[in-house]
Amino acid sequence: MERHFTRELELLKRDMLNTGALALAAIRKAISALTRRDADLAQQVIEADRPLHDRELRVEEECLKLLALYQPVASDLRFITSVIKINSTIERTGDVAANIARRVRYLSKRPPLNIELDFEGIGRNVINMLDRALQAFIELSADKANEVLDMDAEVDEAYRRMNKQLIEFIKFHPDQVEDALQTMNLCRHLERAADRATDIAEQVLYIVTGRSVHKAKDRLDSEGNKP
Repeated sequence: MERHFTRELELLKRDMLNTGALALAAIRKAISALTRRDADLAQQVIEADRPLHDRELRVEEECLKLLALYQPVASDLRFITSVIKINSTIERTGDVAANIARRVRYLSKRPPLNIELDFEGIGRNVINMLDRALQAFIELSADKANEVLDMDAEVDEAYRRMNKQLIEFIKFHPDQVEDALQTMNLCRHLERAADRATDIAEQVLYIVTGRSVHKAKDRLDSEGNKP
């Protein structure tokens, strides 16, 4: 039975990796659509959201089945309960990608705002964070998970900077308030994508160390100690 359970855990991990790859691809496409103002690509992201939701339900059902059949304890229990949370986070990442795409679809039909916003920079950081978080899960690496937590501050700062730019823009361009607000909403979703990456990283640290962490305040090494 133990051998079969180990095999089931490996299959569960593989399913999670496939789901994570879909979410990462959705974020990549959404950010590409944003930087290119590509409504067609944005629509592809929106249409891909439902299959990701369906995968989340299948993985959750598999986790619940394993809990019921094998009643795991200790590290195995920690792994499965964390997978349930990571699975939900990955699905929410797909939702974020779709929300970004919806704003892109709207803004692509509007005149560009006369303002320099570093979407490429924040987009690159968001993609790197999510990719690193998924790698941390694949390898169960505390080091990679901590790297994700460290990267979050840069995205937060970029978000605050763009928000400030847009507030200033609105003061001098009241006729473009709606477009500016839609852009602010878009920036917020980019920041949320980074938050989803930190959520995954925190769960990886919990799997590895058995201790709960909350963002960069609680970096832990593989032994559960603060470095």
